[in-house]
Amino acid sequence: MSPRPLGRITAAGSGLLLAATLAACTPHPSPEVAVRSFLLAWQDGEHAEAATYTDGDPEQVATALTDMREQLDLASLRFELGRIDRDGDSAEAEFGVHADLGIGDPTWSYTGRMPLEWGSEGWRISWSASVLHPELSEDERLAVSYQSQERGQILDREGEPLVTADKVTAFGVYPAEMEDKEAGVTQLAELLDEDPDPLLNRVRSAPPEQFQPLVLMRDSSVDGNLLDEVRGISGADTQEVEVNLTPAVAPFLLGEVAGTSEHRVSSRVPGAYQAGDTVGLNGLQNIFQHELAGSGTTQVVSLDESGEITDVLESWEGDRSGVIDTTLDTGVQRAAEQALSLLPDDGYLVAVDSATGEILAAASASDSTADDGALTGSYAPGGTFTMVSALAALESGEVDPDSTVPCGYSTEVGGRTFVNPSGGFLSGEPDLARNIAFSCNVGFVDLGSKVGPEAITDAATRLGIGAEWQLPVPSGTGEVAIGGDDEDVASAMIGEHGVRVSPLSMALAVAAIESGTWHAPTLVSGEGSDPQGGAALEEDHLEVVRQGLRDAVTNRMSHLSLVGGEVHGQAARVEQDDTSLHWFVGYRDGVAFAVLAEVEPDMTLWSQYAVDAASSFLTSMVNGLPVEETAPTGVPEAPDPQASADEVDLTEGGGTGTEETGR
Repeated sequence: MSPRPLGRITAAGSGLLLAATLAACTPHPSPEVAVRSFLLAWQDGEHAEAATYTDGDPEQVATALTDMREQLDLASLRFELGRIDRDGDSAEAEFGVHADLGIGDPTWSYTGRMPLEWGSEGWRISWSASVLHPELSEDERLAVSYQSQERGQILDREGEPLVTADKVTAFGVYPAEMEDKEAGVTQLAELLDEDPDPLLNRVRSAPPEQFQPLVLMRDSSVDGNLLDEVRGISGADTQEVEVNLTPAVAPFLLGEVAGTSEHRVSSRVPGAYQAGDTVGLNGLQNIFQHELAGSGTTQVVSLDESGEITDVLESWEGDRSGVIDTTLDTGVQRAAEQALSLLPDDGYLVAVDSATGEILAAASASDSTADDGALTGSYAPGGTFTMVSALAALESGEVDPDSTVPCGYSTEVGGRTFVNPSGGFLSGEPDLARNIAFSCNVGFVDLGSKVGPEAITDAATRLGIGAEWQLPVPSGTGEVAIGGDDEDVASAMIGEHGVRVSPLSMALAVAAIESGTWHAPTLVSGEGSDPQGGAALEEDHLEVVRQGLRDAVTNRMSHLSLVGGEVHGQAARVEQDDTSLHWFVGYRDGVAFAVLAEVEPDMTLWSQYAVDAASSFLTSMVNGLPVEETAPTGVPEAPDPQASADEVDLTEGGGTGTEETGR
């Protein structure tokens, strides 16, 4: 390859043009002119010309200067002329060297020295290897050693690793054994579908006797034919290594690590890149790339004729790779992932610590690193939003905990007829808690015009929906944007018009119902929003909502109580963009969670899939082991909470307990 463009020399005192002109008129008239002329030619890559200013063999000097540039794979070389001490026919000159080792590497600066002697042809530099560097002897050469850090780990809340160490094959070369470095590395890069340039940069400057790992490949992708082709290249070889690559859980949260050939890392990663580096492409692996990857230690070394390191001439210590401490609970996360495996299509589950807002689990049914809908999704919450509407009604003063909130068959607002999911009604004098318990949309719709959009928005914000918070990974806080007419407000009361949430924002909202205070979410220790959260909510109002959520489980989803503990929650279905959204939002024993299942409309009457997943999730956490079957052992098949409301809760003469309902 042709030499890279080199920079211009800077010198104290008179300019270089004057020196060059003077040198042309009088051969080596002074030590200063000889030194400047030599450095100028060396800097510009004119190595044959530079050799003429020395007393060494011209071909050997030119070769030594060329070898230094290639051995260090220099991007540029710049000199500064220092003091010259003259003693009769002898002199010694100092000069500053600034050798740019290339993209991703530092600039090596040191002070060089060269002796000069006066002779029949004027002043000439007494050539030896020490002119290249004062500590270099005749039988030594220069090289750059690059030592990568072992990639750091991402840990759960107990300090257990969340990323699997994969066995991979490192494809690389022994530079000293290559007949033609450029041709051999280019051939290897083509076989592995990689860009050869960063690979060549490393090989040129590396200690020639040491194996240089250039490209990693997962063992499952390595076949015998490929190995044969690689080993047919002179100097090419492979080694087995282990690298922290694969997320054991939560792929979209932890992210994908690029470092193997299928990623084509060198062509996908912007900025400085060293062959063999690993790079996080998304999730926490990408956001905390520097902390997890650290940076390699770079050394300029001298090597003897056998390729052994004789001295370290300069060293730049890299930043040590570290660990990222997350709030994830591996057991809760695995329970969430197991629960979502029961869904017919896509879906999400997010669980948080009600007392702190710490994210314990975030899972997607797709198991894709690109599917972050659990945190960023924008979905209508449907009837699960009535816990927010109930708080808005109470905080507005339009109702109190003992007020009667009628729940009829239907109601008409702004030309739209609203009905209950069950098609029934509540008899007697139902209060707000009973309306929550039996998912009475009509009761909440009728309150809409009294409560108003401002009170709904304020209550939602107090529960974190649309509030200002952020995580180190992409996330959505939700939105409440209600139109001005009565129909819009009525629809917003039941989580349809103008209300959009993510599973995370709903988990945080119901966590605030349990704990009494909303807390901003945290995922990584020391990163993100203030974990202290907002102001405390009115306890009397919260008790109404808690009672409604507890009664909803007892009356409509009683099988959830069989898994242990006191479960509170709400289930709902809502249509959005030709998809049926099945929700369950609830809490038990300090763990608040939201489940969302995206279901084809023609399947939506088969089951309430979010409730099924909630049952599996709760059972798995109690048992400490994933559930292998759709129906957990000892737990009956989940009834449809909306169907049961129609057939039992809201049917005259067919109720259970003290509930009196009619058609």
